[in-house]
Amino acid sequence: MHFTFTPSAVEKLAEPLADASKSLKLLYDTEGCGCVMNGVPTLLMVNGPDPNDALGEGTPYSVWYEPNYEVFFEPELKIDFQAARNAFVLKSDSQIYTSNLRFIKQ
Repeated sequence: MHFTFTPSAVEKLAEPLADASKSLKLLYDTEGCGCVMNGVPTLLMVNGPDPNDALGEGTPYSVWYEPNYEVFFEPELKIDFQAARNAFVLKSDSQIYTSNLRFIKQ
């Protein structure tokens, strides 16, 4: 997978990711969803990957993700930040996965 960040997303993430020991992970959260098909994408700031995580290339940030859930996403993803709504957006060239991508700092 490849992740591209818009300038507004880079600006919003610059401060939290200033600590070089932190990285990003795209989590496909299925907790309480009832079915794996109803998962909710979430962007996490993590100290490191879980043992089975894969690293997606990114511009300018690489993103960890769980390969089991790769099937739910296109190979090229874009993360945007809309200041007017104070919300991250996860999208591709053909769809919007969520216009309210949660960002959780751990």
